[in-house]
Amino acid sequence: MNRRERVAGAIVGSAVGDALGAPFEFGPAGMFSASDGGGEMRGGGGWDPGEATDDTQMAIQVAESLLERGGLDPADIFARFQRWAADDPKDIGLQTEDVLTRGLPWDQAAAAHYRTTHRAAGNGSLMRATTAAVHFAPEGRQTTVDAARRISALTHGDPAAGEGVAIFHDLLRTALTGAHPLEDLTETLAAVHPDHRGRYATVTSPTWHPDDATEFNGAVWPCLGSAVWALRTTGNYEEALRAAIDLGGDTDTVAAVTGALAGAVHGLSAIPARWTDPLHVPLPGSGGRVLRLPQLLNLAEALARGDVPPHRAGPGSAIRGAGSPLWSDR
Repeated sequence: MNRRERVAGAIVGSAVGDALGAPFEFGPAGMFSASDGGGEMRGGGGWDPGEATDDTQMAIQVAESLLERGGLDPADIFARFQRWAADDPKDIGLQTEDVLTRGLPWDQAAAAHYRTTHRAAGNGSLMRATTAAVHFAPEGRQTTVDAARRISALTHGDPAAGEGVAIFHDLLRTALTGAHPLEDLTETLAAVHPDHRGRYATVTSPTWHPDDATEFNGAVWPCLGSAVWALRTTGNYEEALRAAIDLGGDTDTVAAVTGALAGAVHGLSAIPARWTDPLHVPLPGSGGRVLRLPQLLNLAEALARGDVPPHRAGPGSAIRGAGSPLWSDR
């Protein structure tokens, strides 16, 4: 399996997990498998079948900033987040909304929120991390974990959130090389700040189970731990997503994180067409655009190549600068 297949698997896999888990958010364990036609893409909870949530919408904003700005421009990402939030998305995290609407500059808003609330370790910066993880993966561990912390800090002032995103970035970096991300976990954890390493070592341990969590999986460490558990204890993409969503709780985000890792490990071809066919990502703050599978595949290719993004690209269209249509056979 080549790197392009893994990159596309990560990007599409995360979006599919998000959309698949959305109707079951905050429900009890086992609802996904028990639902009518268990394992099918369905609507509910205000979501249409296949509709991705804020998890994927924010990940796309990050991706397009990285591509259009030629690298990490935190002020630009923050401005895109603000435009997105101002256009009334169906769902937005309370913390994220507070940070984006405070009227403070990009480098002050999240820190101000953290000073006043002392609660900023939600999974809201982890949920959107797949596109940045793919973009920075070729630059090695140190660069990718540093970028993870900087992007996380735009909305989440608690360093614990940034360390969780850093771990995810490095796990995905490893998976995109063709190695299994959990085989290199010791080295990944060594890159974590010592103040947070123990907590993450616990939730990523082979002996940890999501039932052992002491916090709701809307917090960053049990969310990441649940995704690692789902990847470790299953043998393919479908099984991993089912395990993640059947945990209940913050199902869209746990499944988005799981979907990225499982998609990178098992590849795009492992993601069922019955899940990708209805997939769509509305983009508030972007002129009414809706991305579907062809656009997501083109975006994945752009991130993998470092090209400028496929603006308004339609099915089968090529990224600017490419010599032929990308993924046109999918």
